Amino acid sequence: MVTMRAFGELESEIMRVVWQRAEPVTIHTLTDALNGPRTLAYTTVMTVTERLREKGWLTRRKEGRSYRYSAARSADEYTAELMGQVLDASTDRASALLRFAGRLDPQEAAALREALADPPTAPPRNGG
Repeated sequence: MVTMRAFGELESEIMRVVWQRAEPVTIHTLTDALNGPRTLAYTTVMTVTERLREKGWLTRRKEGRSYRYSAARSADEYTAELMGQVLDASTDRASALLRFAGRLDPQEAAALREALADPPTAPPRNGG
């Protein structure tokens, strides 16, 4: 089983910006969006963005002299993968699921009940 590592802080920030944008983004756009209380170098953002592309989280297309980056996978896919890995690490999956469900607000619980009543098609779990 291949374990996906959680994003680092800057990786998370870059992906958050990409997921929030309707259009593909340039490194310049990312750098502008990320700079606030701290200043990030263009080359730092470029390096981390390229690493995310190499890991399969971003795609890029050439536009003029620069690249535009888009998400290759959704934020929901990322979250679900991490949740699945945490659940896989549990010694008592049922108990872990019950504790998780107990933390949901009424709307989230209703959405979960609906999803369980009509589960979406998903790839089979590793080893199962």
